[in-house]
Amino acid sequence: MKRSSGVLLPIFSLPSNYGIGTLGREAYNFVDFLVDTKQSYWQILPIMETSFGNSPYSAVSSFAGNPFFIDLDLLKDDGLLKDDEYNNLDFGNDPKRVNYYKLYENRPKILRTACERYRQKHPIAFSKFKFEHSHFLDDYALFRAIKNHFNDVAFDRWDYNYKIADKKTIDEFKKEHHDDIEFYKTLQCIFYDQWYRLKKYANDNGIKIIGDTPIYSAYDSSEVWATPENFYLNADKTPIEVSGTPPDGFSADGQLWGNPLYNYDYIKGNDFRYFTDKFRELSRLYDVVRIDHFRGFDSYYAIPYGNVNAREGRWVPAPGIELFTKVKEKCNDIEIIVEDLGFLTESVRNLLKFTGFPGMKVMEFAFDSRDRNNLDYLPHTYPENSVAYIGTHDNDTFMGWLQNINDADRDYAREYLNLMFDGYDNFRALTTLYESKSNLTVATMQDLLAIGTEGRINVPSTISDMNWSYRLNKDYGDENVKNFLKDLTIKTNRAMMTPTSPLKNSSIC
Repeated sequence: MKRSSGVLLPIFSLPSNYGIGTLGREAYNFVDFLVDTKQSYWQILPIMETSFGNSPYSAVSSFAGNPFFIDLDLLKDDGLLKDDEYNNLDFGNDPKRVNYYKLYENRPKILRTACERYRQKHPIAFSKFKFEHSHFLDDYALFRAIKNHFNDVAFDRWDYNYKIADKKTIDEFKKEHHDDIEFYKTLQCIFYDQWYRLKKYANDNGIKIIGDTPIYSAYDSSEVWATPENFYLNADKTPIEVSGTPPDGFSADGQLWGNPLYNYDYIKGNDFRYFTDKFRELSRLYDVVRIDHFRGFDSYYAIPYGNVNAREGRWVPAPGIELFTKVKEKCNDIEIIVEDLGFLTESVRNLLKFTGFPGMKVMEFAFDSRDRNNLDYLPHTYPENSVAYIGTHDNDTFMGWLQNINDADRDYAREYLNLMFDGYDNFRALTTLYESKSNLTVATMQDLLAIGTEGRINVPSTISDMNWSYRLNKDYGDENVKNFLKDLTIKTNRAMMTPTSPLKNSSIC
């Protein structure tokens, strides 16, 4: 990874007339913004279909794209929708927040209409897609159809024979609900078509896509339901222990994530195919894969299922070196970034060194007096083989953070970053970040725009309408912001080389 820079903005945060960011015109416009400011990367978080809580880190499938990201105008351009079928629907009227309730209420019907027309117009393309993506598509579509049959409740609340996937019950369901299963397969066919068109446009213009993958699958997911042997479950698919992090200076109860843990004995006995297949597919979806909570591949915190917090748990060793030896062997051309944040043992550091993957540096952590290991996050200490951020999707924006930290921490940050509290502190912080030795720096769009806490993406271990709902105003391309980012990128030797023949998005959307 050469010296470069990028911007973090989730797809759902893009401007849109239809309630949520999509893979349409505004996504192409954002690629143009990145090109104009000499960036090389767009980090987008996971793009998978979400469930309760709307977190992309708790997805229905590791590979099934979020249908809400399907662009309706592109469907119209492709002859799959008509203007009057979607232009007057209520998708929420707050341009700053996604209204998921309105999306769940009004999107599915028009998407079913588009899918029916797609199958009629493109039967060969649809058959080809089903064949090429059967490794996840069959289980996903069946899971989603059954989930829809049970009013979208989690699979542990389905009738028992469905929960355990009794063969006779499932075979009968497939016959009776064939059309519904085909609908979910068609959704993915359309999503993938729109996604790869956007990705090609980005790549052709010199922009690489960084996409995230959670370390764990959500419990209520097609993988856990369809392949329970890969997870640490009882015979009835109830988890034995679940994921989280222990108490620390930030949380007296720790964090109870609740994901089922991996059955590493089975996965190892199957030559780690679960992970090699997963990373191979992710490397097709994204140019760079960011692995969340990487330290869990060295050792993970296991909490007894049913506990109400993470105070009681145990550390269990994981086969990190064996696993990534196999990943490197089977997926040798994959680019990976890892989230190596939190308390790192010597064993975790050895795993990071073994893989050679760049880890993350988060500047906000450097000034938090609750963290005794924060000196490694001061920008002047960053090694070249790292990715530097002011904050991530789980942190407050820089301006919000600066306002909310205690006085002593604020004074420390002010002195180190040469802050003046005059409205340009975000620019000074970004300048310090870009001047670091890290090969890659990534700025959140909110920090470029000096947005406060209202622009925060997520507060970990909480469920709130404010999480995963931030939307960018359409006027984000202010010349002052563009000129600052472009000049800073050039000055710090991070500028993207101009593509030999850049494309124009007007012909695509």
